[in-house]
Amino acid sequence: MGRMNAEEFKASKKMPLIVVLDDVRSMYNVGSVFRTSDAFRVEAICLCGITAQPPHAEIHKTALGAEDTVAWTHFPSALEAVHDLKAKGYMVYAIEQCEGSIPLQTLHTQLQALSSTHPDAQYAIVLGNEVKGVHQDVVEASDGCIEIPQFGTKHSLNVSTTAGIVIWEFAQQLLIGTHTTTDEPPKQETNGKERETKDER
Repeated sequence: MGRMNAEEFKASKKMPLIVVLDDVRSMYNVGSVFRTSDAFRVEAICLCGITAQPPHAEIHKTALGAEDTVAWTHFPSALEAVHDLKAKGYMVYAIEQCEGSIPLQTLHTQLQALSSTHPDAQYAIVLGNEVKGVHQDVVEASDGCIEIPQFGTKHSLNVSTTAGIVIWEFAQQLLIGTHTTTDEPPKQETNGKERETKDER
């Protein structure tokens, strides 16, 4: 399969999305977010508060080197990161269950409407602590909240699972539909029934 190397990735056009981790305690979750961010060419990750920073063996265990390809920076708090991003013109969404939150399945209509008037719009999403979620002051400072509808007995998802679902939703609107023939993600090739079976999970 044709894949970018690290230098090609760093030079490639990124999706205009930044991921903010607000006091995420698990380094395995941090590493998973790095890996997902690499897969969808996320612009950068903001590691805030107690969120661990590379290099670290536990981050690497799930990131598998994505901590070396995806740009990242550290902020003392997610609130400072949000203020910084908003000052740079980013639309910031907290991924949290709150009054007035946007159901994830309707996000595409909002992005399409915004892109029609602001074609260069940039976005950021905030993912919160595994127990406490996104800090309330960060929720209040954000431009809105996005909620993933859930239909079982639980009312929360793992941070890395949430990241994958939400980043994919943004990618469908901001990345997949915007590629030109010269900036298209490499296609996975198969030969008959044979597929690459290398396990990277």
